[in-house]
Amino acid sequence: MARYNESLCRLCRGEGSKLFLKGDRCYTEKCAFERRNYAPGEHGQLRRKKSDYGIQLREKQRLKRIFGLVENTFRRYFEEAERRKGVTGTHLLLLLEQRLDNMVYRLGFANSRNEARQLVLHNHFTVNGRKVNIPSYLVRVGDAIQVKEKSRSMTRIIEAMETVARRGVPQWLELDKTNFLGKVKVLPTREELTMPIQEQLVVEFYSK
Repeated sequence: MARYNESLCRLCRGEGSKLFLKGDRCYTEKCAFERRNYAPGEHGQLRRKKSDYGIQLREKQRLKRIFGLVENTFRRYFEEAERRKGVTGTHLLLLLEQRLDNMVYRLGFANSRNEARQLVLHNHFTVNGRKVNIPSYLVRVGDAIQVKEKSRSMTRIIEAMETVARRGVPQWLELDKTNFLGKVKVLPTREELTMPIQEQLVVEFYSK
């Protein structure tokens, strides 16, 4: 699968908002967006008037980049959300939140979703006691996500768990740091998802 391999900070600057793609660094003064909160490039500081389509496109790109997905994958999530009864935009956000790599990040076992994806791919986690190495695996209510015993001494995981207090663990998740164990208590409501996203604009973009 194709992946973005250039500077992640350029994505935040291009979207005009923090996407928190570099984990704990995004909360410090080293954050590139804090120092240069304008688009990268020679003409980055020019103000451009955006059309309705441009606004919808940027919102779609912003959400896609937050979760580190390519277009085809992201579109499949939208199509699944559209098939479900209820508010399409909310279903889309919930599907993205249920990804295993996102849950690993939310629980504080990784400093970013990108790092969480790598850890999942390298077999460092179990779900309900069974090995799962698929980042897109959809976690359900009641599932238990745990770091494998042999992986609990990894510096990356230990450091991430030490810094998770900065962003906090969502109330709809339960974390047992002693046993490197996280549980999904309930699925979040839209109000509990505090990402800077207007999902209705994404729905409007795909509905054209």
